[in-house]
Amino acid sequence: MHASPTPADPAVDDLAARLRLLPPSCGPVRLIGVDGHAGSGKSTFAGRLADALGGAPVLHLDDIATHEELFAWTTRLWDQVIEPLRRGESARYAPYDWSERGFGPARVLPPAPVIVVEGVGAGRRALRPHLARLMWMELPDEEAWARGQARDGAEQSDFWVGWVKAERRHFAEDPSRPFADLLIRPGHMGYEVLRGPVTTP
Repeated sequence: MHASPTPADPAVDDLAARLRLLPPSCGPVRLIGVDGHAGSGKSTFAGRLADALGGAPVLHLDDIATHEELFAWTTRLWDQVIEPLRRGESARYAPYDWSERGFGPARVLPPAPVIVVEGVGAGRRALRPHLARLMWMELPDEEAWARGQARDGAEQSDFWVGWVKAERRHFAEDPSRPFADLLIRPGHMGYEVLRGPVTTP
């Protein structure tokens, strides 16, 4: 049995068409940030957007973060990803394995015309100057966290207690939503794309 294809979402298709027209923001690359609370649906949306972009690469920040550095990964992202892309070169990064608690084999991230960067902290101040657009998944924190905990199961409950505290602290010190160009609201029949705080007159 083949999985049925994901139905087209006109809002995402239109968004993808607009993103392709943006000027590059990091060397030859248009970096598109997708931020939001854990459990808000960033990975799913990023996958849909990447498909609409014709198979654009997606960098998951879960591959850059670690148990010890839930948010203190800026230097690693800069050295392994941002600097090579700025030079028009392929980035090489070693994804973190959350089960084995260590870094795995290196992956290559070519300087594609559009790269989607998704994860909590994708809109942090250190990364924003290199983003062509920043999007925020418009789902309240408590609702997103409840969805995330339901997804991960009881065995991850201790991790979630520490995560929620760390995420609250991160966004208090380095908020992303006020700087979002677009707000993405998940719905039953697709996504709604709204103007974000930074573009609202």
